[in-house]
Amino acid sequence: MGDQVYIRLRNKTKIPKEKKILLKDIAYISASETWKKQLENAFIYQVKKEDKNIVVFDIFSIIELLSQQHPNLEFQSIGPNQTIAYIAIPNKHPHFSLVAFIWLLLFIGSGMAIMNFHYDVSMQEVQQKLHYMITGHQDKYPLWLQIPYSVGLGLGMILFFNHVFQKRINEEPSPLEVEIHNYQQNLDQYVTIHENELRKKDDD
Repeated sequence: MGDQVYIRLRNKTKIPKEKKILLKDIAYISASETWKKQLENAFIYQVKKEDKNIVVFDIFSIIELLSQQHPNLEFQSIGPNQTIAYIAIPNKHPHFSLVAFIWLLLFIGSGMAIMNFHYDVSMQEVQQKLHYMITGHQDKYPLWLQIPYSVGLGLGMILFFNHVFQKRINEEPSPLEVEIHNYQQNLDQYVTIHENELRKKDDD
C-alpha cells in the first residue's frame, strides 16, 4: 500500500482561457510535504479554443489520471464528486452610451412599476384618509405624509439591497444576493448532471 493522498475538489473555479489546468487549480490536496508540492503541479487538462465557457471535471477521472502518473500512491476522495471550471472571458469596458441607455431604461421601468403599484392600491386616497383621521381636515395633497413616505421608500430599498452604490452596509447578504446564490447552485447542479448525461451518450 502506497502513501495516502486526500483530494477534495473545489465546488467551482475560474480558469483563464487556453490555460494548462493543474491539480491545485481545481482541488485541495492533503499529503506529505514532498508529495503535496509535486501533486499540486500535476497536469490535468489543457483548455482549448473549442471549449466554450464551462469544463466539468469528475473525481474518478482525476484519480484515474493521477494513479497512472503515480502508481505508488493511494488516492482518497473527500467532498464533491465534480468541480466546474468556468473559463474566464476578458472583461470589456462597456460603452458609455450603452450604460446610459440601460440606466435610463431601468430608471423609467422601476419608476413606472412603483407608480402603477401605488395607483393599484390607491395610495394617495389612503394618505388623504390618514390625514383626515389625524387632523380632521380634508387635504388633496398631504405633503407632510407624502414627502417622508417617499424618502422612506428610497431608504427602505437601500436597506433591502444592503448596498449604497458599491459599498455594503453590513456583512449580512441581501435577499437578492441569497436568490442569486440559490440560482447559481441550481445552475451548477444542472451543469454537472447535463455534463454526465452527455458523457454517457458519448460512451455509448
